[in-house]
Amino acid sequence: MPNGPLVYRQRLITRITHWIWAISLFFLMLTGLQIFNAFPSLHIGQESGFEYDNSILAIGAREVDGDLRGVTQVFGAKFDTTGILGVSGGEVRAFPAALTIPSKTSLATGRVIHFFFAWVLVITLTVWLIASALNGHLRQLIPTLADLRALPRDLMDHARLRFHHTADYNVLQKLAYASVLFLALPLMILTGLSMSPGFNAAAPWLLDLFGGRQTARTIHFLTMVALLGFFAVHMAMILLAGPLNEMRSILTGWYRTDKEKNDA
Repeated sequence: MPNGPLVYRQRLITRITHWIWAISLFFLMLTGLQIFNAFPSLHIGQESGFEYDNSILAIGAREVDGDLRGVTQVFGAKFDTTGILGVSGGEVRAFPAALTIPSKTSLATGRVIHFFFAWVLVITLTVWLIASALNGHLRQLIPTLADLRALPRDLMDHARLRFHHTADYNVLQKLAYASVLFLALPLMILTGLSMSPGFNAAAPWLLDLFGGRQTARTIHFLTMVALLGFFAVHMAMILLAGPLNEMRSILTGWYRTDKEKNDA
């Protein structure tokens, strides 16, 4: 456990936007699965349908001896996913009711909630970018050459569960946070906009940039999966590095550092 002094590590705007993002992404993911259930397959290309064979993922069901069996197809390979994907509550449903908002099948409700939190995410990210550029926090998240040179050592320290509690972010944190804030979230927003017919009329170039609505939808979904993976790793690191110290940092801004680092 760190035994050094407390430092003010997280500014108020960082803490507020962090929790708004967490809530927004929670609702976006579960409503997104509701929307996915209305057309439970992902495609690469401009078109999709029965006459096309360009799907990379499809979740459905088939009847076997009078019972519905969930079937997930990935790049043409089929897997029995009964009890996980394909069948829920005795009906054909890609993702089960427990993982969607609303739990009942309602595309209209899912879309309304999804779009609301999508705009919350866009506005919050914009506010954070402006505030972080003005207060200098933005520079703290961009890896430097010195950070990249320290990457092998940092990887080894994390592999050995040796965590250093300092006022600054380590290189792995910088790479992770920068990837989410400057790559994943903007990609989610742009691919989401490219699926909007209204936005297509105003900016048709965006749809061409992603190779069509179906490709944009696939990228949108896969980015969500990547963010889910980030969340899992993020939570694991919080638990391993000291949950009380990490939670105090994101709730109050104050973070306890290693005494050795400050005395060196």
